[in-house]
Amino acid sequence: MGNSTLENSQIKLRAPEPTDVDLLYSWENNMEIWKVSNTITPFSKHILKKYLETAHLDIWETKQLRLIIEAKTQSSLMLAPVGLVDLFDFDPFHLRAGVGILIANKKNRQKGYAKEAISLLTQYAFKTLQLHQLYCNIAANNTISLQLFKNAGFEIIGVKKEWQKCGNIWIDEVMLQLLNPLNSVTEN
Repeated sequence: MGNSTLENSQIKLRAPEPTDVDLLYSWENNMEIWKVSNTITPFSKHILKKYLETAHLDIWETKQLRLIIEAKTQSSLMLAPVGLVDLFDFDPFHLRAGVGILIANKKNRQKGYAKEAISLLTQYAFKTLQLHQLYCNIAANNTISLQLFKNAGFEIIGVKKEWQKCGNIWIDEVMLQLLNPLNSVTEN
C-alpha cells in the first residue's frame, strides 16, 4: 500500500487523465446510469476533453473534485478503472460538499470498491480539505446506495417527497449527511 491518503490495499483514487476521455465518454453516456445521476442529455467528447483540461484545478476554484476509482489486482501491480467518486457543490464558506459515486460495470459492484472509495474520500474531505460535512441525495428505491452511505456513517436527515420522475411514477429522494467527527461543534 502506498502512503497516499487516497489509496489503500484494495483501491486507489486518482485524478482523471486526458487518456481517460474514452472511458468517461462511455460511462457518462450510459443511459442506465442517468437515473441516479440526474442526467438527461449525452456528453460529447469535446465537453469531456474541456473538463479534463481543467481537472488539474483544485476544488476551491472549480467547486468540484472528481476521482477515478482504480481496483488493485492481487499483485497490486495492475490497476483497473472501475468507477468514479466525486465531491460536488462544494461550499467553501460552510465547508460542505455533496458526494456522488459510480461503479460503472455491474460485474464490479458488490465487491467493496464503493465502500472503500467512500471511506477514502471521506477521510480526505475531513482531514485534508477540513470540510465540516458531506451530504448525498439518493432515490428511495436505491436501497443498495442507501445502505452503502448509512454503513459509511451518513445519517438520514429527511425525505423529499415525489422528487424524481421515473417514467410515469414519482420517487422520493432521501437526504443523508455526515458531520466531520473531528470538528463537530454546534451552538444552540
